[in-house]
Amino acid sequence: MPDDITIRRATADDSKRLTRLVRASRAYQGDYAAMVAGYQVGGSYIEHHLVFVAVDASDRVLGFYALLVDEAELDLAFVADGAQGLGIGRLLMRHMTEQARAAGLHAVRVVSHPPSEEFYLRTGAVRTGTVPPTGHIHWDRPELRYDVA
Repeated sequence: MPDDITIRRATADDSKRLTRLVRASRAYQGDYAAMVAGYQVGGSYIEHHLVFVAVDASDRVLGFYALLVDEAELDLAFVADGAQGLGIGRLLMRHMTEQARAAGLHAVRVVSHPPSEEFYLRTGAVRTGTVPPTGHIHWDRPELRYDVA
């Protein structure tokens, strides 16, 4: 992993860059494109939730996550396509579990994009079930949990 990675709290000014990262993700092409079409990581969302971004020395966004404390749920987690395989996702999940623990949570729920399930399992989550299709999502999604207490 590059030495110059910093994880910082996202700000509303990061909204466009985070939105671009989500919409450009190779993991959401083909059948999964509907999940991110028109998706926006808005400034008010960033200000109201624990959203943290991994950046390099030039403040280039390498990945981010959003933890919804009230719901005890990991809502978003993305690593830029060009930054995958560098350990950034693992670093973000370790940071997320520390933030969850500091917020007094005992566990964090994840409803995963099916191709991402293996990543969550490799970083310490356990599978707890399946969420059936709803709305514009026409496939089952793995449900997982990070125990953080």
